[in-house]
Amino acid sequence: MSEMELKELNKIWQEILNSIELEVSKPTFKTWFVNTNIVERKGEKIIIGVPSNFVKEWLKKKFLNLITKHIKKFFQDVKTIDFVVVNKPIISISHIYKKEIQSSSKLEIFQIDPKTNLNKKYRFSNFVVGSNNELAFAAAEGIVKNPGEKYNPLFVYGGVGLGKTHLLQAIGNEILEKNKNLNVKYLTCDRFISELVNYIKNQQIEEFKLKFKDLDILIIDDVHFLSQKDRAQTELFHIFNFLYDRGKQIVFSSDRPPVLINDIEERLRSRFEGGLVVDITPPDYETRLAILKMKLSEKGEYLPDEVLSLIAEKVQKNVRELEGVLNKVLIYASKKQQINKEILDKILKEYYQDTYKLVSPSRILNIVASFYEINQKYLLEPTRKKEYVKPRQILMYLLRELANLSYPAIGEKIGGRDHTTVMYACEKIKKDIQRNQDLAREVEILKEKILNG
Repeated sequence: MSEMELKELNKIWQEILNSIELEVSKPTFKTWFVNTNIVERKGEKIIIGVPSNFVKEWLKKKFLNLITKHIKKFFQDVKTIDFVVVNKPIISISHIYKKEIQSSSKLEIFQIDPKTNLNKKYRFSNFVVGSNNELAFAAAEGIVKNPGEKYNPLFVYGGVGLGKTHLLQAIGNEILEKNKNLNVKYLTCDRFISELVNYIKNQQIEEFKLKFKDLDILIIDDVHFLSQKDRAQTELFHIFNFLYDRGKQIVFSSDRPPVLINDIEERLRSRFEGGLVVDITPPDYETRLAILKMKLSEKGEYLPDEVLSLIAEKVQKNVRELEGVLNKVLIYASKKQQINKEILDKILKEYYQDTYKLVSPSRILNIVASFYEINQKYLLEPTRKKEYVKPRQILMYLLRELANLSYPAIGEKIGGRDHTTVMYACEKIKKDIQRNQDLAREVEILKEKILNG
């Protein structure tokens, strides 16, 4: 095949890539399709060059149908598509990200706008979309297109480190990108409460309310912290009504759905539930891998695909842990250590020891009792009332999982129960978690509260 023919083929390939880019998320496109080209056409067969075996296998497994569909628009007689690893040097994807990052100063990327409280680094373009968050992302895109119209309020919930804050701040940044004249404000719930307290202390409650009157977009993160904060709930309720009645967009996030937020007024709960409630769950393997590639590219670093695959297989809980482990792996790699399964196991052990210290049984008891609004003595006494059975079994399960207590030790702490009773309770909760998503969510929330304070 002549050089001219190959050049023409790759002009067409570029058009195919442009079409594919419209059907996948930006991170997915950058992760899997950048640095691919057509290297040969043999009759009814097209061979596509890719940068690594890892990309080759992934494209064959996940995107072959998509590629075939677009190739056939140009080459109807093609029946076979194959992939080959190209050995010649190519521009790495991290260079693309470096150019994007270098085009803005580091100060700009990490600067928090004092007017909006938004961090400019949070954008849709660096939010990795997967099956775990695609509905939340689609809702966020809908809001940016038509603020205050389609999903109002939007309530996003999910565990720690799954990307809620990124998505909420990205909504604000993308809206301002489209219309710089809109008045956007992002607040954590803690900040909302502390500012309210200061204004009350200074007898300036009307001035506090005035701060929200001119907003077009209000975004409040972690609203579960409103629990038991009666005055803050009242003020937020009135602010919500004022903005909502004027068609202004409101976005909330929480670590749990509205129905599971304890000690909030029903009228406020109904406002949370009045628009669209969507969850973000832990990312699947494909999404974890794309996140790792994104994070690595943002750092301008390199690790072999096989290492990233190992990390994605091992670290399954959330994005924050993925980045934490990735940073630790990069430290090892900088010391010229070859990363293999044994080294990664060592890194993971170190990471989790540093991150999650062994928690005390009394802390677990306090949090479980508070979460279910039960007096601690009823969890420890041998009463068999129905409303105490499930929380007590969850308490046993968490004492086993997080405090690493033996079955007899747990039995001794909880009313002198036999170790077989404790074993039954732990196994029951373990199985129920796999079958019941609501229970799994409750236990995950409890773990996060216990481990993360």
